[in-house]
Amino acid sequence: MVASSGKTLPFPQMFASSAIAACTAEALTLPLDTAKVRLQLQAGGNKYKGLLGTVLTIAREEGPASLWKGLEPGLHRQCLFGGLRIGLYEPVRNLYVGKDFKGDPPLHLKIAAGLTTGALGISVASPTDLVKVRMQAEGKLPAGTPKKYSSAIAAYGIIAREEGIMGLWKGLGPNIARNAIINAAELASYDQIKQSLLSAGLSDNVGTHLLAGLGAGFFAVCIGSPVDVVKSRIMGDSAGRFAGVLDCFVKTAREEGMLAFYKGFVPNFGRLGSWNVAMFLTLEQVKKLFVPKDE
Repeated sequence: MVASSGKTLPFPQMFASSAIAACTAEALTLPLDTAKVRLQLQAGGNKYKGLLGTVLTIAREEGPASLWKGLEPGLHRQCLFGGLRIGLYEPVRNLYVGKDFKGDPPLHLKIAAGLTTGALGISVASPTDLVKVRMQAEGKLPAGTPKKYSSAIAAYGIIAREEGIMGLWKGLGPNIARNAIINAAELASYDQIKQSLLSAGLSDNVGTHLLAGLGAGFFAVCIGSPVDVVKSRIMGDSAGRFAGVLDCFVKTAREEGMLAFYKGFVPNFGRLGSWNVAMFLTLEQVKKLFVPKDE
């Protein structure tokens, strides 16, 4: 994930590149994320069926703009979380391997770096994630019911006032687990797949970035789907149905079966697969803008 010159960019430039890439991917793929959240929050019903069916149902019943519900906090999230988790990955990975290390870092240290930056990034950005899920979930309200959150900025204030400042960090435990795991799966697998493709003789070009991005998205969904379902349900639980992470796991497994933890798997892969492709393709191109022309 180094720049095209072969050198690692300084953190400010890497943070900016990561934030731009993450926000671009968020704007392009948010309708799929909205469909994923609705499917995960659907307990026992059959209103939403499949990725495209859910997208079409939301667009028909609530208007196409509803598919981008939560874009504002989503961009807030990606500026903070995307910039931190991706921008810090290489410095943390290099810290773990040591300054004298030569060659491609081992996979377990790439995973450790991804876990670390994912946990750090979401600890800062968790309120933006909470507001995004709350605003996406509001679309399920009956027609004519007034929306509680008129904007992301208003939502932060409403949640803090009604649930306390720490209410903005509701679901932080599963959110850290989910984002640390998915971040490690995404960044470590992208790093590893890209290096393997380059070692196999492929060029460092868009085709290689696309293949590595798809692989990263697939591994992220396979590994992170259960904690993603629990995270969405706890964050969307304004009625207090779940007492915590364990309670959510137990109730979901007992009432809906273990397959419920992979509810929304196809839209989740559609979302994360396309998100990773868009993000990594953008990231690789934006990083080139920060490389001095004489290098």
